[in-house]
Amino acid sequence: MTTMADVARRAGVSVSTVSHVVNETRRINPDTRDRVLAAIAETGFTINTLARALATPNMATATIGLAMSAVSNFYFADMVAGIDAAVRAAGNTLLLADTHEDPAEELAIVRSLHQRRVDGILLAPVTGRDGAALQYLRDLRIPSVLVDRCAAADFDQIGVENVRSTTQLTAHLAQHGHRRIGLVSGVLGVQTTTERIEGYRRALRRYKIRFDHHLVVPGNSNAIEAEQAVNQLLSLPDPPTALVVANNHMTIGAMRALKTRRLRVPDDVALVTFDDFDWADVFAPHLTAIAQPIGDIADRAVCMLLERIAGSTEPPRTERPPGIWRQRESCGCPAIIAPAGPGPSVSGAGAIG
Repeated sequence: MTTMADVARRAGVSVSTVSHVVNETRRINPDTRDRVLAAIAETGFTINTLARALATPNMATATIGLAMSAVSNFYFADMVAGIDAAVRAAGNTLLLADTHEDPAEELAIVRSLHQRRVDGILLAPVTGRDGAALQYLRDLRIPSVLVDRCAAADFDQIGVENVRSTTQLTAHLAQHGHRRIGLVSGVLGVQTTTERIEGYRRALRRYKIRFDHHLVVPGNSNAIEAEQAVNQLLSLPDPPTALVVANNHMTIGAMRALKTRRLRVPDDVALVTFDDFDWADVFAPHLTAIAQPIGDIADRAVCMLLERIAGSTEPPRTERPPGIWRQRESCGCPAIIAPAGPGPSVSGAGAIG
């Protein structure tokens, strides 16, 4: 590996002169500076920005840490792509680590990213506001933004509005006469799961449908357990006639369970899903879904974090963009081809609010 000493020998100057040229810490004679730059080019010397940051307090490393369960969640995979694009556009590098929805792993990752001197951290928290990882970020005052899961109002945070969106999905089925509506939820205790269950229950209350806890089964945000959850729901003495599936990965498991049982969608069981995805319209029938504005969320998350890294002292911000209604045939309706935007209002029982 080429060192600063190698550059100094090639340029015929001292190591300290090379350091001043590289770090721009002192004015250097232009001819000497040109010799140093030429020696850098000839030797292939590269600046170790991490080493510089470790040696100098508060030196930026131009790196952003991202901690989320990216492997097991298709939505997060799309989010990572959007965040990476926004980070690179700002001239930074992204360091990604998977929390695997494990609080202990989450804390270890946040600590590791901090030890690597990232300038700030984007986090989809596994636990609520009292989680150890969030407390670590608070205690050390690390610039941070919470993504997708708005778990703590004392952080900048951004994530799609979940309650109204899930209310809209459930209410749409109730408007079509369904009274036994099953919900395949995500991981219990996670903020997005809690909000989507609340949206489901809110729609039932609006349409005076009795809540039955047997109709809410966690699919734990993966296809295998979602398939098991749907089989459990369909094995009830009075099974649901419609399903709300709380994320795109679980939708695969739900569709697999229905196919195995030779049940037709929507003729035998209507189905709607939270999260749209590239191939939602290639299922037969095409899936009615709430889409998330992933690109906008990724861009805003990175923007908010860069502002904190730059020293912003504004009060913490919570942003909850609305979901986007995508009506296709799986709910029992004709597909509607319309510009992206909020879905139809709920009639008969008052507007969603």
